[in-house]
Amino acid sequence: MMMKIYSFTIILCAAFLFAACTSETPDTSDASPEVSEQVSPDQSGIRETEQPDRIMEMLKARGEQDQATPELVVEMPTEGSVIESSTVRVKVKVEGELKGLTMGKDDNGMGNHVHVILDNQPYAAHYNWDEGFELRNVTDGEHTLRMFPSRPWHQSYKNEGAFRMIRFTVRGGGADESKPTTDDKGNTMAEAKAKTEPAEGVEVEESNAGEVDPVKPLLTYSRPKGEYKGEEASAIMVDFWLLNAKLTGDGGEYRIRCTINEDEPFLIEKWAPLWLAGWKSGKNTVKLELIDASGNLVENGGYNSTSRDITVSP
Repeated sequence: MMMKIYSFTIILCAAFLFAACTSETPDTSDASPEVSEQVSPDQSGIRETEQPDRIMEMLKARGEQDQATPELVVEMPTEGSVIESSTVRVKVKVEGELKGLTMGKDDNGMGNHVHVILDNQPYAAHYNWDEGFELRNVTDGEHTLRMFPSRPWHQSYKNEGAFRMIRFTVRGGGADESKPTTDDKGNTMAEAKAKTEPAEGVEVEESNAGEVDPVKPLLTYSRPKGEYKGEEASAIMVDFWLLNAKLTGDGGEYRIRCTINEDEPFLIEKWAPLWLAGWKSGKNTVKLELIDASGNLVENGGYNSTSRDITVSP
């Protein structure tokens, strides 16, 4: 599979080149793309590179798991539920054609997991799905959860049924957790929380849901995230989830505009993981935007333009 990266400036100035370059046969598989020539590399030295050997070795060891088509089932919170606690309990299970895929960490602290995204915050990785997951200090108001299964190196599964979005409301977040979770009609959706050992979970930042339309094109930023050291810093993956839209290289009309450290943007035209090398040491800022055929941002609750800061320590 080939993924072309095009200079944003060149594409705006030469539409006929864009038409010629996007005439490939669509390919929507989730394999890592081959290396393609980059037109007019940006000054920072960022360039497309091959999938690292360490990832190739992991793929070999996983057997058929990489061909699995996991389907995510969200047990809680439920759509439209009202939660009278600042702690939101998330419970999911994974069904579908799993081909041996299981969730959980191995001895190295890695494993298949689910990316849990509150509103448009960075994801939290949920490994122990039998035990549930907690989002703590969630502010009052309306919220969205976006979730999808991911591989040990955080590459998302992109099959139909893997992505789920749930909308819920936190009301009276300081309330007693002995109260049950209810829906908007007052029906009990989950019993009061028993006193147990703390579940897997994270403290979250203050945020609220955007005005997201679930039937419009929606971009969900996934990677890169956090800190990259040593071998991991040599090639860093860009990955995202795309709902209700196809990119031009897959037979659609949309593109992802990627900007790194405010340098010249480039375009991603296939929905597949992209490995990049040449990152500067220290803080790097990555911005992903979903744009239409005219190069305009596609609005949907503010989620289609997302920036993340990462730290690189070669």
